[in-house]
Amino acid sequence: MTKEIRTIQIVISVIATLIAIVHIALPALIMDAITLTLLVLAIAPWTAPLIKSIKLPGGTEIEFKELKEAKDKIEKAGLLAEEAEEMVVGEFSFQSVAEEDPNLALAGLRIEIEKRLRQLAELSQIPIDRRSSMTRLLSQLSEKSILSNEERSVLADLSGLLNSAVHGAEVDARAAQWAVEVGPRLLRGLEKKIR
Repeated sequence: MTKEIRTIQIVISVIATLIAIVHIALPALIMDAITLTLLVLAIAPWTAPLIKSIKLPGGTEIEFKELKEAKDKIEKAGLLAEEAEEMVVGEFSFQSVAEEDPNLALAGLRIEIEKRLRQLAELSQIPIDRRSSMTRLLSQLSEKSILSNEERSVLADLSGLLNSAVHGAEVDARAAQWAVEVGPRLLRGLEKKIR
């Protein structure tokens, strides 16, 4: 851990703790949600290496860090097409809404992934039900060795992140840019498997 990060951690902790102490010290104030939130913020910098995120009032959040890690795993699994391949801007519907609605962009990417997985299953003569979940579809493709266990695992993890966006989780604004950059490459990689 760098010295700069350690200094930032100390400053955040000290400020949040001082605010909490002042808040408690005033006789008219009692321990409330504000104080608890400030104490959580005071502890957060120290626990960051141990936890993925802290859920504060207002709901869950998809962090850009999670999407970056997902891209690295997808690339390692060999599911991303080369960047040099010609990509048509706006070819996929999720690309056109990315700036206005990151949640909708991630939901659209999830739909496109599922379409390709269903095509793979049909071509491989795997009986699928229209109501089958993506998790079940991934398992069936893995059982038939259409997807490796690593590919199945990576796509299942990504599906979980994208499902969070579908269900209204707060999405980091950079997630839309991630979908526009990584999404088409992933879809091209799945299309190669279909061929």
